[in-house]
Amino acid sequence: MLINDYYSFLRQKTILREDIQSGWVEISTPFLGQFNDAIDLYAKKHRDRILLSDDGETLRNLELSGVQISRSPKRRELLEQILLNYGIELKENELTTEAKEQNFPQKKLNLLSAISEVNDLYYLAKHTVYSVFREDVQHFLDEQNLIYTPHFISKGNTGLEFTFDFQIAYRKTEVVLKSFNAINTMNLPHFLFTWEDIKNVRERQTGKSLIGLAVINDNNYEVKDEFITALQSKGAEYFLWSERYKPENIQKLKGAA
Repeated sequence: MLINDYYSFLRQKTILREDIQSGWVEISTPFLGQFNDAIDLYAKKHRDRILLSDDGETLRNLELSGVQISRSPKRRELLEQILLNYGIELKENELTTEAKEQNFPQKKLNLLSAISEVNDLYYLAKHTVYSVFREDVQHFLDEQNLIYTPHFISKGNTGLEFTFDFQIAYRKTEVVLKSFNAINTMNLPHFLFTWEDIKNVRERQTGKSLIGLAVINDNNYEVKDEFITALQSKGAEYFLWSERYKPENIQKLKGAA
């Protein structure tokens, strides 16, 4: 049901506009950008390839928010790592990739995922934030002496590959973990969709129960009850970062064996 609803939502909210002269097609998506406006992608057929681009909007919006990627070696390193994870190239400040008709959905998803993560670099502009939240979560896993796989990729029922921040494998269970530096109405449904899409596939492959775990940063803002309710209604596990040392939350990581 969640997958059908999610796909229906994407189809209804995705709008195409073609510029006949240039050959570029604007794809207006339901995903939100830095200023809470729709993330737009641009596609153009070139021989047997489809070119995909963000038209430079992602980095341009970061600069307008006070985030200068070029002046910060740390931010540049983080940007390059994100692009590497999703197979995206940076060409004259544009995030780009190439696709064939067969893998266009996967490439489009990869570009959207990269844009979403690059947008999170905005939080590095705030003086109260000194490290990327995913790194904090990784240090916490190390502190708990857990063995994990970072940037875990798995294919789901839809045939698409999805990336999770960490995967922890036990004898009878498997945990896929997503760290939320800022949880919202777009990235939470995406997490629930991707976890549910790979769940049956992984459980058939491994013979283990697959647990979806959200780790939510609540240091700088209060997490809305509606997000917690959504996680609970779908059977996903979660804990707030400020409560990570509570025994019941440690148990969600270690007690899954």
